[in-house]
Parts: sequence; C-alpha cells; structure tokens
Amino acid sequence: MIRSTLIAGATAAALVGSASLAPAESYRDSDTQMSVVQNLDIDRYMGTWYEIARFPNRFEQGCEGVTADYARTGDGEISVVNTCHKGAPDGPVEQAEGKAELVAPGRLKVSFVPWLPFARGDYWVLHVDPAYSVAVVGEPSGKTGWILARSPQISAAKRAEAEAALERNGYDPSQLRDVLHR
Repeated sequence: MIRSTLIAGATAAALVGSASLAPAESYRDSDTQMSVVQNLDIDRYMGTWYEIARFPNRFEQGCEGVTADYARTGDGEISVVNTCHKGAPDGPVEQAEGKAELVAPGRLKVSFVPWLPFARGDYWVLHVDPAYSVAVVGEPSGKTGWILARSPQISAAKRAEAEAALERNGYDPSQLRDVLHR
C-alpha cells in the first residue's frame, strides 16, 4: 500500500474556507440557516464512513473509493484518517491524517495541518439516520459537503433522505458528484 500524508498548504487552505487562497465555488444558499444534529452521539459516529457523494473540491480531485475513519484518542480529541484511491476505486492510496474536536452539538472543527492550529475547518453534521448508517456533513460557506454511509452503497430511499437534508440546509444536491467504490 502506498501511503502519503497530504498536509500541503493548498490542502489546508481548501479545508478552511476562510483561509482559502483562491475562491472556491459555493454549493449552498448562504441565506438559508443551517441546522445540525443537536443530539449527535459522537461515540456512535466513530468508525469508518464511506463517501457516497460530495460537492466537488480541490483537495479530493481524482479521488475514488474514499473513506473516513474516526476514532477517539486518549487526549479527548478525535483522530481522522481520510483515505483516497487516486483515479479509480482500486488506484494508489493517499491518506490525510488529522484531528477533530467537538465544539458544539453536531459541530466539529477539523484540522489536517497540525503545525497550523488556526487552520481548522468547520465540519457540521446536518443529518444522521437513527441507525447511524447514513450521515450528511456540510459547513457554513457551502464549499464542501458530503453524503457518508457505513457501506459503499445506499438505497435510493436513503439517498433521497440525505439529499433532502442537504436541501433543507440550502445546498443544491444536483451539484453532487458520486464517488465510485469497488
């Protein structure tokens, strides 16, 4: 397995909307108030999530077979390991390792650049189904957003539920890009 940690400045800038070096497209109407999962059970959220769909962004360009692994650390933080297969679901592996912190109900701050403590991006959980099998994540600027699941595919009904959560939060689901998995 090829492993490379992606901590370049461009990646950090892409993760933190306010620190972006170049303007990124917004996929949501910022006049719509966002609502997060107020009763998010962070321990149930831990584990592996498959990226089902995302709004296009620079730092995941060419990524397929994407997963995100969340785990509690001994210091009270959450470790985050994002895995991307470049070009195809079985392509070369690249990983980004970061840290997350729960800062309010349903709201996390995530950083993939440990030496830049101010470079933390918003990661808001907008929806999670009762079984914690599908989740929707976004952030206020609307430059990023994801549909995540515990398995590489979801039903049409679960997809519609996830897209409805995005719409309620001002996102345009027609701009989503599906992620290929093996």
